[in-house]
Amino acid sequence: MVGSSAGSGSRPRVLLLSSAASPELVSIHLEGWALARALAGVADVHLVTHVMNRDAIRRAGLVEGTDFSTIDAERVSRAASKVAAMLGGSSGKGWTAVSAVSALTYPYYERLVWEAFRDRLAAGEFQVVHRHTPLSPTKPSWISGKVARLGIPMVFGPINGGLPWPRAFDRVRRQEREWLSYVRGLHKLQPGSRSTWAAASAILAGSINAWGQFERAHREKLVYVPENAVDPNRFGRRRSRSASRPVRCVFVGRLVPYKGADMLLEAAAPLLRDGSVRVDVVGDGPQMPELRAMAAREGIEGGVTFHGWVEHAKVADRLVESDLFTFPSIREFGGAVALEAMAVGLVPMVVAYGGPGELVTDETGYLIPLGDRPSIVARLREALTGVVADPSRVDEKAKAAVARVERLFTWEAKARQIEQVYRWVLGAGPKPVFPMPLE
Repeated sequence: MVGSSAGSGSRPRVLLLSSAASPELVSIHLEGWALARALAGVADVHLVTHVMNRDAIRRAGLVEGTDFSTIDAERVSRAASKVAAMLGGSSGKGWTAVSAVSALTYPYYERLVWEAFRDRLAAGEFQVVHRHTPLSPTKPSWISGKVARLGIPMVFGPINGGLPWPRAFDRVRRQEREWLSYVRGLHKLQPGSRSTWAAASAILAGSINAWGQFERAHREKLVYVPENAVDPNRFGRRRSRSASRPVRCVFVGRLVPYKGADMLLEAAAPLLRDGSVRVDVVGDGPQMPELRAMAAREGIEGGVTFHGWVEHAKVADRLVESDLFTFPSIREFGGAVALEAMAVGLVPMVVAYGGPGELVTDETGYLIPLGDRPSIVARLREALTGVVADPSRVDEKAKAAVARVERLFTWEAKARQIEQVYRWVLGAGPKPVFPMPLE
């Protein structure tokens, strides 16, 4: 076997495939970058990413050819973007369409990766191939079988996505142009889908929902590792205020229907009118005019501040000025923003579904049961009213929230979890088993 076992004291040699990895972007790109840098602390990592990320990575101090390599698939990527837009994937909507089209073009990207690294893999330069991004299980790997035939373990993930739309919010699904989500399960019929997971040595399931999407035949390869984490350098500030009336609530996210900013304003309206609550809305999007009109109609303009888009690096400045992170989104895969809020000592009030429902506990926040829109609004209002009656509850939960993030949800903590996976697939340690959700 080319992929020889790593000794207990040696660092695994890893070829990390992360097509989306940039220190200057947000969302998946920032996630790809953050994990790549954290993994470099526990393994000898060579990052392979899309050429669009080259300049940003150079500016971060990495040396191309030594620390990272880029793959130029721009010709196909541009064509895919045009097709996705035609299918409704634009303006932050129609994510399923975007994902479906990129799944059809991704094999071209991996063919270029294989051409660039085939000889180095065959020579034993790398012990493990780890595909981090794309995160979606809808994108088969063209090279997984080729890597396996070289005797090199291939690790995927954390894999996430495909969280079912709550039935009570089907109208919101249509507003989000998620037409293809109705037939998403067809991705398993793609050429290469079955062979990808058959060739994998380990699959990191980024959520409980993602775990359930894999067939029983692959369960022995699954390791639960939540998708998201926090960079302490970006969220190193701490909330120093003590909760008091008016209780300060903050919403951070794109202003689109499924994120639930409208439900927050409706739930908080009586408390906003009597001055016992204030709400800061951080973010922008197509729902902004509707939200402003709602605030005027409900007579709550004096208690709501719309900040618009805020640079990601400055979001923490808004968070530390608040008491509650009020985020009633009904479909979040990872829920990174909830971790960011907890990291600075802000207490999340979220819907108990998807990523936030796994990251937040009763000790660290408030979990609103998933239901239809009226029930979520009613329960959110009830929870807010309880905090107004006794704001000290917030400060008690805030300490637990910070401790939970520091213990389990930094990128360094995630890298240590994945290092255990590397050693397992290399025969240098037992299979790691982490509780679902993490405790």
